Amino acid sequence: MVRAAALILSLFSAPVVPETIDLGRGAPVDLASFECRDINRSTIVQRVCYSTADRALLVAVRGSYQRYCGVPAATFDALMSAPSIGIYLNRVLRIAGADGRYACRTS
Repeated sequence: MVRAAALILSLFSAPVVPETIDLGRGAPVDLASFECRDINRSTIVQRVCYSTADRALLVAVRGSYQRYCGVPAATFDALMSAPSIGIYLNRVLRIAGADGRYACRTS
């Protein structure tokens, strides 16, 4: 009983650190402004994070994140409700993200 109480107290006293991810292209991305969802119904997509304010979408595919920019909320909603997240990702986001509509431009 004492161990359980000590464990619970240690969880509450653990420091809260911001979650960041590395896209492999410079500075890490802080996920504080993103809504992230773990995906359990896909064999290739593990996690999806979306920032409404920035219209930025981060998708974890087989352990590495891919970033898409200028993604409307309706497209994020369609991704999340698609019968297959992997097929939607490949057919809609990757094609439009390669060098097109959802490609992230650096300035």
